[in-house]
Amino acid sequence: MPGDQFGHPEGLVRRRLTVAILGVVVGTLVLTVAGSLLLVRRAAVSTAGTEITTQAQALGDLLSLRGAVFDRRAIAVLKRVGSYDFLGVVALTPSGQFASLPGPLDRDLVDVSAIQAGNAVAGNVGLEVYVAVPVTLTEPERRALAVPAVDQAVLVVTRSVPRPLNGLVYFLLVGGVVLVVGAIVATVLARRISAPLVRAADTTHRIAEGDLDAKVPVGRHDDPELKELAAAINAMGEGLSRSQGTARQFLLSVSHELRTPLTSIRGYADAVTDGATDDVAGAIAVIASEARRLERLVQDLLDLARLDARQFSLEIRPVDCAGVVAAVAEGARPQAAALGIELVVAVPLVGGLWIDADPDRLGQVVANLVENAYKFAARRVVIGADLVAASVVIWVLDDGPGIAPGDLPHVFDRHFTSDRRPARRLGSGLGLAIVAELAAAMDATVRAESPVDEGRGTRVAVWFRPRSTSPFGEAAVTGAPSPGT
Repeated sequence: MPGDQFGHPEGLVRRRLTVAILGVVVGTLVLTVAGSLLLVRRAAVSTAGTEITTQAQALGDLLSLRGAVFDRRAIAVLKRVGSYDFLGVVALTPSGQFASLPGPLDRDLVDVSAIQAGNAVAGNVGLEVYVAVPVTLTEPERRALAVPAVDQAVLVVTRSVPRPLNGLVYFLLVGGVVLVVGAIVATVLARRISAPLVRAADTTHRIAEGDLDAKVPVGRHDDPELKELAAAINAMGEGLSRSQGTARQFLLSVSHELRTPLTSIRGYADAVTDGATDDVAGAIAVIASEARRLERLVQDLLDLARLDARQFSLEIRPVDCAGVVAAVAEGARPQAAALGIELVVAVPLVGGLWIDADPDRLGQVVANLVENAYKFAARRVVIGADLVAASVVIWVLDDGPGIAPGDLPHVFDRHFTSDRRPARRLGSGLGLAIVAELAAAMDATVRAESPVDEGRGTRVAVWFRPRSTSPFGEAAVTGAPSPGT
């Protein structure tokens, strides 16, 4: 498996993942062991305290009944049998002072007032558990203590709780097994995760170097998320490949469009210069026409570049699109007459269709649609505007050959070529692409429909959202469309 594009070793990702997973395992293990030891210690202290309290109370009752509070032999036997660290009677003066206390107990740890009230007191100092049980003294026992004014004593019992570290070997053994299993699992997981990531990185690097046909291999056992990542990278490569092909085709088309008028201009210019033509005025007219066509192509390219760079200025304001359609149609009539095409206009007779748009760019959209229709129309072009399904629609219809269903989604692509051959060579081939870009900039949608009548004809429509009122406070959509003028 190759390394990544920064020259790192091939297994770096795998090692990092392994170390990270092992770190989590070790951290979890340490916390588990520490928590377990703490819980075991607390449980041991609590259990020992409960046991020693019950035993101490029983021992106090037994010694009192037998009158053996000061029987050293009996106390020694009981201490040995009960595995106590200390078992003995300590005198307690009326002022609350103990004659002596075994370590690590001291006066501040034992609740004297509770003992004086006849209650047993239990607690612990670290792992040392203690119980102090009040004992009632007989007269001989009071004299045996040899402390003046003592009428109460305390039976003190202490016992050490085994340290939890005694089970540390067991914990270490279990931890070692868990660590080995964790290392195996971490290695498998790291390999399973890193392999698709390295494949994805390698493919991305190849795509960046220009190999747009590179694909990320997808393993059968790859996780769904990694499969989704591979699919996204593969889709990106396919999109870049399509974009590159479209750009290449666009450049070829533009080169052809530029070369054709330049060839005509150069040919007629050479003919005039060499005196090879008698119709100088006609040659000059052709040169002027091709120059205008070349200028239109360059302007269309500049418009598309500005639209792509979002540098195309728009002045959105209320516009009566019926008036714009009528004005564009009036300007297009001379060309229609020269081409032998009947131009029909269908707009509302009264009032208007008000939308929010840039009037100049809207006029450019309509003009481009009309020019595109002129290229394919046989005898007739209809241009109109109407209210359809709560939308204002500007449409242009030609009676030329229809568009194949598979080509309809692409007619607004730049320099797209379909099987529908134009009857006339007009425009730059970028008109519909500019229409789509301008429509989107003005929050409108554009759609082509074909065929519209017995397998022939194409209708291109631009859909706008209507205004609720006109700038004059009247209803924004009024009147009825004319039958054609």
